[in-house]
Amino acid sequence: MHPLEKFNYCPVCGSSHFDISSERSKKCQNCGFEYFLNPSAANVAFILNEKGELLVERRKNEPAKGTLDLPGGFCDIGESAEEGVTREVKEETGLEVTHARYIFSIPNVYLYSGMDIRTLDMFFICEVKDTSALKAGDDAAECMWIPLEEIRKEQFGLRSVRQGLYEFIEKHQR
Repeated sequence: MHPLEKFNYCPVCGSSHFDISSERSKKCQNCGFEYFLNPSAANVAFILNEKGELLVERRKNEPAKGTLDLPGGFCDIGESAEEGVTREVKEETGLEVTHARYIFSIPNVYLYSGMDIRTLDMFFICEVKDTSALKAGDDAAECMWIPLEEIRKEQFGLRSVRQGLYEFIEKHQR
């Protein structure tokens, strides 16, 4: 099901004449308001320790509960991508990001509460203050350090994270 099919009434005037206008928009025939379905901003952190091991989490919640993941999540309204990745890393790992550098993005579809949420996942390489402060929290059931050569992408539950790992490891090994 296309996400726009979930929206039946105009959010401005409440009219039921809220019809598909394009692949990514609906327009109200009553008041003229047009709603565009744009991707939600999300972030993912690559964090390496002094041994070159990658910080990995085990997902505590659906989707993909129990699979491996990288720290990250959705950006809040009014927050930059860098602020979002810094906050998500702190919430999920207890680590304080001192520098976040954008490296690439991947469009994604994230199944949440039975609805496909279109996202733009922005990947960052992050430096942290003190790796010994590591403690799983929020959406992370556990956190661990894994050498890059031991990363098994198929153990990661989210498609964009698997793809991002492939790109990151390829670039890192050059």
